[in-house]
Amino acid sequence: MKILLVEDDKTIAAGLEYSLEQEGFTTILCHDVSSAKKAIKYNEFDLCLFDLSLPDGSGYELCKIAREKGDAPVIFLTACDDEVNVVMGLDMGADDYITKPFRIRELISRIKSVLRRYRKGNNSKTILELNNIRINTLDAKVYKNGEEIILTALEYRLLLIFANNPGQVLSRNQLLEGIWDVAGDFVNDNTLTVYIKRIREKLEDDPQKPTIIKTVRGMGYKVGD
Repeated sequence: MKILLVEDDKTIAAGLEYSLEQEGFTTILCHDVSSAKKAIKYNEFDLCLFDLSLPDGSGYELCKIAREKGDAPVIFLTACDDEVNVVMGLDMGADDYITKPFRIRELISRIKSVLRRYRKGNNSKTILELNNIRINTLDAKVYKNGEEIILTALEYRLLLIFANNPGQVLSRNQLLEGIWDVAGDFVNDNTLTVYIKRIREKLEDDPQKPTIIKTVRGMGYKVGD
């Protein structure tokens, strides 16, 4: 997933950029409104992080521009939690805000929470397809070459995460977080491997040479090209 980060404090910006990329996000970093406008014009982003106070303008202006182009969620980074500023940002369409100074883990948690809400609210597709696999999300059924394949609730949830993120490399941490609500505390890195193996055994023509859920060595998994 691609994130636009606009922060004029270069020390803070460098730390945020590093932390976001460690979480598997692709980050485009800008230090002012001018460069951010160009980034918005020529790129598609999954989420925007805007500092409110910038040397040549404000995050409010960028939020308006981003909203005019698309519907990627926006989180404001602000040094002031004054109610007027917060309300103004939310009224302009921001999805959340976080007050400086903040812990990196808190910001990452906020980002993932917003992205989860966004995906749930925008997932209007009822039929998803992966090669010869067809997923009907209305009745939670999976078919291979027209024949129904029985998956457990956790296997289905895991497959749905892949189907909703075609072409994207998903880290093991991202997958674990995605199935946490269904799986509970007992799912860890080792059991994730087992569940992916089970899905491959049910869906792949040759589970030893998977063509649907592919392993990206050292990074995670992905479906599609």
